[in-house]
Amino acid sequence: MFTIEHEFDATVITLVDEGDDPRDYLQEDITIQSFEDCVVVEQMDETTETVVRVVFSHAQLRELAAALDLPEGVYRLQSRTKA
Repeated sequence: MFTIEHEFDATVITLVDEGDDPRDYLQEDITIQSFEDCVVVEQMDETTETVVRVVFSHAQLRELAAALDLPEGVYRLQSRTKA
């Protein structure tokens, strides 16, 4: 399950781990905040009780999304130019 909220300066997406099986170990919620200049991913680390934060540029996030569907290798995304 996930939620999407539009705030003043960011779009906030929260991913909730519901698990496929009741015996699954569920992970903490993940919060993704998309700002004009970056995307912030946060998740509570239950062992240290601290929030772990990773900040991506929008270019890094595009590369991550592309990498999820590619085989092993080295890649460089090229921007499309309109003709």
